[in-house]
Amino acid sequence: MQKIKSLMARQGLKSPQESMADLSPVENLRIPSKEELRELREQPIDPQAEQEMIDSIEELYYSNDSFDMVQHELEKLPPELNLQELEEYRDTLKRQQAAVSKKVADLILEKQPAYVKELERVTALQTNLQLAAVICTNARRQLSASKEEFTEASLGLLANQRRRQLLTGLLKSLRTIKTLQRTDVRLSEMLEEEDYPGAIQLCLECQKAASTFKHYSCISELNSKLQDTLEQIEEQLDVALSKTCKNFDVAHYTKVQLAYTLLGKTQTAMDQLHMHFTQAIHNTVFQVVLGYVELCAGNADTKFQKMQYKDLCTHITMDSYIPCLTDLCKALWEVMVSYHRTMQWHEEHDKQDTSLTPGDAAAAAAAESDESVVDRSYVKKKLEHGLTRIWQDVQLKVKAYILGTDMSNFKYDDFIVVLDVISRLMQVGEEFCSSKSEVLQESIKRQSVNYFKNYHRARLEELRMFLENETWELCPVKSNFNISQLHEFKFMGQCRSPSVSPSRQAVSSTSPAQEELSLFQQFLQEGNPFELPTEKEEETEDVLASNGYESDELEKNVYQDYDSDSDVPEELKQDYVDEQTGDAPLKSVSRETIRSKKKSDYNLNKANAPILTNTTLNVIRLVGKYMQMMNILKPIAFDVIHCVSQLFDYYLYAVYTFFGRNDMPVPSPSLPTHIGRDAGPARVVGPACLYESSGLGLISSRLRTTLNRIQESLIDMEAVGETAGVHGAAEDRKEKVPSPHLSQMVVLTNSGTLYGLAQRVVATESLVFLAEQFESLQFHLDTMMPAAKKPFLQQFYSQTVSTASELRKPIYWIVAAKAIDYEQMLLLMAGVKWDIREIMSQHNVYVDVLLKEFEQFNKRLEDVSRHVRIPLPVSNVLWEHCIRLANRTLVEGYANVKKCSNEGRALMQLDFQQFLMKLEKLTDLRPIPDKEFVETYIKAYYLTENDMEQFIKNHREYSMKQLANLVNVCLGSHINKKARQKLLAAIDDIDRPKR
Repeated sequence: MQKIKSLMARQGLKSPQESMADLSPVENLRIPSKEELRELREQPIDPQAEQEMIDSIEELYYSNDSFDMVQHELEKLPPELNLQELEEYRDTLKRQQAAVSKKVADLILEKQPAYVKELERVTALQTNLQLAAVICTNARRQLSASKEEFTEASLGLLANQRRRQLLTGLLKSLRTIKTLQRTDVRLSEMLEEEDYPGAIQLCLECQKAASTFKHYSCISELNSKLQDTLEQIEEQLDVALSKTCKNFDVAHYTKVQLAYTLLGKTQTAMDQLHMHFTQAIHNTVFQVVLGYVELCAGNADTKFQKMQYKDLCTHITMDSYIPCLTDLCKALWEVMVSYHRTMQWHEEHDKQDTSLTPGDAAAAAAAESDESVVDRSYVKKKLEHGLTRIWQDVQLKVKAYILGTDMSNFKYDDFIVVLDVISRLMQVGEEFCSSKSEVLQESIKRQSVNYFKNYHRARLEELRMFLENETWELCPVKSNFNISQLHEFKFMGQCRSPSVSPSRQAVSSTSPAQEELSLFQQFLQEGNPFELPTEKEEETEDVLASNGYESDELEKNVYQDYDSDSDVPEELKQDYVDEQTGDAPLKSVSRETIRSKKKSDYNLNKANAPILTNTTLNVIRLVGKYMQMMNILKPIAFDVIHCVSQLFDYYLYAVYTFFGRNDMPVPSPSLPTHIGRDAGPARVVGPACLYESSGLGLISSRLRTTLNRIQESLIDMEAVGETAGVHGAAEDRKEKVPSPHLSQMVVLTNSGTLYGLAQRVVATESLVFLAEQFESLQFHLDTMMPAAKKPFLQQFYSQTVSTASELRKPIYWIVAAKAIDYEQMLLLMAGVKWDIREIMSQHNVYVDVLLKEFEQFNKRLEDVSRHVRIPLPVSNVLWEHCIRLANRTLVEGYANVKKCSNEGRALMQLDFQQFLMKLEKLTDLRPIPDKEFVETYIKAYYLTENDMEQFIKNHREYSMKQLANLVNVCLGSHINKKARQKLLAAIDDIDRPKR
């Protein structure tokens, strides 16, 4: 519709009717008249057909206003014109025009009411504009009148008042600017006073005020100055924050945190704080180690300052190692306790915020922004995460220090101090962040294994030296002596965790109220857990007390500890028998008292004190030291317990080697074969006619296995002067110790001393005492032993410790074999005539001689017991051996008889009964050993041929010679040669497996 109107406007037409006159005659004829249009309008047309007619109009007719439709239609004409086609096309265009015209007319009629209404509004607007023009005219006229009525004087007063107000405001602004210019002096004062929150508050207020006057040119320079001042405050605040890493002060830290809160940099402050703690750890350890290195070097060489910390640790000397380690841990403790107090400050600060009243809490929650909540959560997580980081840094620094020095040559006490300090440091780590301190444990384990290997090797060599110089004299101790009285075992009486250091326990034991407190609770405000005790060292039985067995004192005689009271520590003096208090051995005992006691008890003249030697005491102390090391450092517990077992093994092997073998030729029954191809049999040479096998079972299979194991695993059997042919063999020999040699001062060949019985008793019973102490320590050792290694400990106790008392038999048997002259008895029995024809009422002389030997033996035992207490088990073993050997000698003597009558057999029984009757008065040992052995053999003289064959099969405890004598002498005249050969063949068959 708009296009039609614009087209009409360009052509100067107002309506289709007006334009009809301007058309050419041809065009005029083609345009329908009004009547035609009316007819067309009135003619009913299908709306759908009308719409299709409109849609058939080409799109070009709607394109734009510059479209020339006439030109377009002319161009569409074909080259050859056909009137009929043209008329048809023209009619089509007319129909299209009529449809468009009808559509336009309909739209006009439809919009006419709106047109009328809008025209009315335009008319009303015109009326209002005319009224406004009248009002404006009246206003101008009135303003002109007002201007004429007011004077210029009145307006001047108003202008001056306004100017005055502006100048007053300007003066106030200038005074504020002047104050801002002078704030830098006050800020400097506040910074010197460390009033960081106040300085920041003032600076922020100045910046806010300066922004109000930013339109003044001088303010721009002031703003720059204030910004520089604020940056300076932040730098000083960072320095103040770093100071809290070593010496935490609540008031100081509160100021710093408040200042960072005002700056809105709480998270940044926490990040910076952790950086400062890391730097503080590095600087602290470096300065401590550097100070000791320069002090030991004796000059201030700058090359040390340029070294890395790890390299610097390698320059620490042995003398300064422990002081430096202690100072190092003290300094690190200060850093960690500062971090701990920092966390406490934040926890208390959070608790204060959460412990407000409901009304205050609601107000605080409303005032608290989301950002502050985020900051608080960030700080909490950062501090919790920082615990592990700080402790890891501490471990790495201490690890570098520990591994920087070879501690294999340290004294034991010094190394225990190192373990003690590291143990306390690990406890600090446990309380600090619940850490197991794997880094520290691994590093100290490496050093401990290396140290302990060398230390144990030196101790074994030292033990060998002690054993070779030991005279096996009794070490006098009180009757109530117990290993818990020794310094080395004091730690066992303190109920504590193995990770807690002995020094700390010594302190805590004196103050029970502090036992439940952690290190951070005890030393939070003052003190240091790494302060080594000095003044009360002796009172608290500190583990560092010297005991005289260190490596630099190897050449000292162990007996010096007991030769002079001036050289003996007080705690060792307490271990001796004090004659002034009645603990000394009794000087004399009445004969009546002796008779009233058991005949075999030789303890009457001695206090019931443990039997041990100086070497035994040394081994016990050494075990205590080893257990201290296990107690402080559990990871090497198995290695230490293995070495503890070697101490016992070597002591047991030495006692056996010294007193359990005997190669001296004396007349007595042959001994059973002893252990080892190198050790050879412990033999005693006697007449060939003596027993081929004593059958005493002196060494059990368990004891033999134990001795063989010790010899193969611990004893270096090669000669000292020989050199190993292979390097590998030399390496293996490093783990072994040469077999000890008995001191030349110990004489075992004197019959007057019962062949060194006193020394044998001291040696054997000290071993038994040592085994008893090991038994008492089993539970404690078991608790420290790793679960996977406990079978080793159980095997050690069941196969080694429990066999100590079994050494009594082979050791005391040697005395029993020499104390009685059994060969003389055989000679006397050989002179007796056994083929008598009448019953004798008098026993033979050899019985009296034998009994006299036993009486002499009993007297000698009493003489020995005056010097060394002989325990009842020892006297029982001695009597058992002597009686057993005597009885077997009797059987051997009877087996040597060439001719014997029934009366002679009765005489044998008479002799043996007389021997038993007198013997029972000398000893309380019941039953008499091997009594049945003799009686059964004598009764065998009465057996028949068939019974003898069964007897031979059932009694293999008798030797072939003894059985053959029964056949030849007893049955010789009653059986034929064939029967005799049969019985002898049966004896040979029995003996063949033995060979």
